[in-house]
Amino acid sequence: MGLGSVALAWLLNEQGLLAKPVKPDATRRAFDLAPKQPHATPRARAMISLFMQGGPSHMDLLDPKPELAKWDGQKFPGEIKYDNAAQASSKVLASPWKFQKHGQCGADVSELLPHLAGIVDDITIIRSMHTGVNNHGQSINALNTGRVLAGRPTLGSWLAYGLGAENRNLPAYIALTDPRGLPVLGVGNWSNGWLPSLFQGTVIRPREPRILNLDPPEQLRGAAQENYLSFLEQLNREHLAQRAGELDLEARIASFELAARMQTAAREALELTGESEATRKLYGLDDPATAEFGTRCLIARRLIERGVRFVSVYTRNQFWDHHGSILTALPASCKYVDQPAAALVTDLKARGLLDSTIVHWGGEMGRLPVVQNDAGRAKVGRDHNTYGFTMWVAGGGFKGGHIHGATDEWGHRAVKDVVNHYDYHATLLHLFGLDAKGLAYKRNGADQTLVEDARARVVTEILRG
Repeated sequence: MGLGSVALAWLLNEQGLLAKPVKPDATRRAFDLAPKQPHATPRARAMISLFMQGGPSHMDLLDPKPELAKWDGQKFPGEIKYDNAAQASSKVLASPWKFQKHGQCGADVSELLPHLAGIVDDITIIRSMHTGVNNHGQSINALNTGRVLAGRPTLGSWLAYGLGAENRNLPAYIALTDPRGLPVLGVGNWSNGWLPSLFQGTVIRPREPRILNLDPPEQLRGAAQENYLSFLEQLNREHLAQRAGELDLEARIASFELAARMQTAAREALELTGESEATRKLYGLDDPATAEFGTRCLIARRLIERGVRFVSVYTRNQFWDHHGSILTALPASCKYVDQPAAALVTDLKARGLLDSTIVHWGGEMGRLPVVQNDAGRAKVGRDHNTYGFTMWVAGGGFKGGHIHGATDEWGHRAVKDVVNHYDYHATLLHLFGLDAKGLAYKRNGADQTLVEDARARVVTEILRG
């Protein structure tokens, strides 16, 4: 019950420093992953986030800036907010890649994203994202947890807490990591923060075996294991009964029980041999350049198809952080994800799942319109930019074939219909039927929420009518 905080509140009250007496929250609370009713009728029931850690260059991919071509190589005529002053340059860097209009919506898409170009009528491109905290960790926190500071629950944990899972044999929240390494902040990307640990993301390994120890030892299989687990459950419940209100203990017991049930359900969900050859080819599993990310996108579809609430698919640490050699690094990054990401939207739509599943693609920032690392054409890159960048979303109530917002003529700052991280979160919760203030967790006597900024709004302009 937090005796230290209770004692402090009592002392403050005794000295007249509190407006009213503070009482500890003695209400018995219990948590589980059973499906829960949202506050309003939802349009989305699941979400897949394709997180491009490092910061894709928006003016080279989805936000063309002709002004850059006019000023290429010249001194930038305005002010620039640099992150790395040591490698900074004021020389304008035009995009070396061509853009063309695609789809009935006429969206401009770079030649680096040919597969995305084929699905632009199914997505909303948001060109006016903004966090305003110009480094990776802080901006990741803002987009993941609603605040710049670390230690808070991530979006997936909030959805698991508020809505539970639709399959009691699988976790509500799953993270699919890159085999080449974790993103910046590591496991903090799927942390439950101070929510009960039952709601943290469950990691599915990027290589086989994707879940360790999924198979019991030979001598424990069948009735032997069933008897063992039944006895273990009895001991756990007796132990918990003597320690009512120990949320970490409850969560640990629930996790053990879920692990036992996953022995069958997880194996089936992760098994791709039943997928058709056409589906495997759609995701690029026949191409070594796309097979790995395509496999994880396909697994993500299978997981939400089976009732998982939130799936994050990550690229490795700084994969899109192109401070240098952007001429070769950016095409490689795009090749790795473009076909699988577009395939995910196409596949969900064909299966009738896109209307109820949100797909997100984007990173924690964009890039600057000027040269970084001015050491020759082959070595140039772009520095961080969190003041205006691009991501796209699809399904779950978002419009298709829509472009929202704009950055200035340089792509440096969002200037029209700005979408802050807290607006983004308020919009997602709205689509899941959750009220941003109503989705709360009582901690230290106060309601904690994902969306705390009073300026937050639901961005209705990007939602279907």
